[in-house]
Amino acid sequence: MSLGQHLLELRKRLFISALAIVVGMIVGFIVAEPVIRAMSSPIADLAERMNASLNFETVTSGFDLYMKIALTVGIVVSAPVWLYQTWAFLVPGLKRREIGYALGFLGAALPLFFGGAVAGWVVMPHIVELMAGFIPEGASGIYTASYFFDFVLKLVLAVGIAFVLPVFLVLLNFVGVLSAASIIRSWRWAILAIMVFCALATPAADVISMFLLAIPMIILYFAAYGVAWVHDKRAARRVGARDAEFAV
Repeated sequence: MSLGQHLLELRKRLFISALAIVVGMIVGFIVAEPVIRAMSSPIADLAERMNASLNFETVTSGFDLYMKIALTVGIVVSAPVWLYQTWAFLVPGLKRREIGYALGFLGAALPLFFGGAVAGWVVMPHIVELMAGFIPEGASGIYTASYFFDFVLKLVLAVGIAFVLPVFLVLLNFVGVLSAASIIRSWRWAILAIMVFCALATPAADVISMFLLAIPMIILYFAAYGVAWVHDKRAARRVGARDAEFAV
């Protein structure tokens, strides 16, 4: 294909992906109210024991929250469509082995991402309750709605991405881009990057949440190194056996 044909193909794939996200946003806007109710349930639980409430600080903050929920739900719901469009655009440029690796990556990454998002959702109320425990007795917990829902969305998405990280590292190892030795040699930089990522994904003052998110990411990083190490050992044995065969 010429450059112009590639651009036309890219435009087609982007249009289909954008259309799917818009349809997903419509669905997200419809279900925004129960989603908001579910996300704010930790605050409702706190309100039974102390004076706690969500505060919408501007006239348009309620509508802004609906749109934010709609966009997030739209991207997640339409993920199979835009991931397929990305895949369909890239497949012609991949070799047979690379296609197999990419399929394996998608097959593992999607359930891991959603599993991580569920894990983040399960952990979220405990983090909120833990942080509320530092509010002095007799004080009120008045939570800014935009800040609180940003915290919940970032936490859920960040944990989902964290679960995909080891699969991405293993994929780079399998295609020969990254060796196990490189992964373990860069562990200090990896931990620093993880800590920065977690600091951005959680509120700046919420150090405990940052560490609760960072610990499983670090464990998954070293798990990816273990898988890559096994793969490199097997690849080295295959190369050694082939060299021995040709030597004979």
